[in-house]
Amino acid sequence: MRAFVVAHEGDAATAGVRNVDDAEFLVDGDVEVAVRWSTLNFKDAMAVAPHSRVARRAVLIVGIDAAGTVVASESPSVGVGQEVIAHGHGFGTSHHGGLAERVRCPAAWLTPVPRGLDARSAMAYGTAGYTAMASVLALERTGLTNDRGPVLVTGATGGVGSVAVALLAARGFEVVAMTGKPDAHAFLTSLGARRVVARDALEDRPDRVLGAPTYAGAVDCVGGATLAEILRVLRWGGAVAATGLVGGTALETTVYPFITRNAAVVGVDSVDAPAALRAEVWETLSCALDAGTIASIVTGEIGLDGVAAALEAIAHGQARGRVLVDPAREAAQVAP
Repeated sequence: MRAFVVAHEGDAATAGVRNVDDAEFLVDGDVEVAVRWSTLNFKDAMAVAPHSRVARRAVLIVGIDAAGTVVASESPSVGVGQEVIAHGHGFGTSHHGGLAERVRCPAAWLTPVPRGLDARSAMAYGTAGYTAMASVLALERTGLTNDRGPVLVTGATGGVGSVAVALLAARGFEVVAMTGKPDAHAFLTSLGARRVVARDALEDRPDRVLGAPTYAGAVDCVGGATLAEILRVLRWGGAVAATGLVGGTALETTVYPFITRNAAVVGVDSVDAPAALRAEVWETLSCALDAGTIASIVTGEIGLDGVAAALEAIAHGQARGRVLVDPAREAAQVAP
């Protein structure tokens, strides 16, 4: 089968489309899925980078998610012909991933495609959309409601950020989208953002411990100093769903937001989440957005031969929205 493979050797990483041997790459698990659609995520770009801390195999099929049809099953819980979603559990990091014509894994790692979605729309969300929906649900569990005030989304043009903007807007929240891309305003407002602000919008009262109480909540896709700045400007009882670390892994803050404003930080994980939570998130996604909004999130469709260039764009912060991958698409059909 054809697959997008990265090989790490010493300080070098070589990635590209290869014809691979089923006997070598489709061996772990009791269910085999014909991949209809996959999608690209920031973690995929990290997996193909030299000195990657994400790739746990020297030779790895990349792709942290996929959706398709079961073509072989040794498990009584998953039947041939069933449409399923594969993500988390080490796909594309320690387990061969979804940027391939087929994937094999344990049945417990698969989630049925819920009614209201098909393989393509499921991958229009993908891991990023799952993370965005899990973030919104996590914030609502802290007590956030759409009458509490504006909700900030950082890294708003990325996969998690763009879906989070659309999901929050659809649920009636006043969404403020933060981006460093001046040309992204129309895209973000089309998804439902009320306002679009630059990255320096959080720099409020730097000489004080806390800034003005501005946001009722936030979905932070950046981390690092950005997360620390969000905490300074949360309103009383506000919460942040922390999903990203592109801005750094260290968090330098004080106890003041937590003590004087009753703030909370909720971590959101898509790798080891239990099956019941995965099913809840995907079920919520199945009726979260209308078809037109889902379509507007998708900014490109490529075949495997277009993956390398697309990952390069993601790594350099040049991507926008969701890029779908059709593993069966021939090179001649790949859109530029």
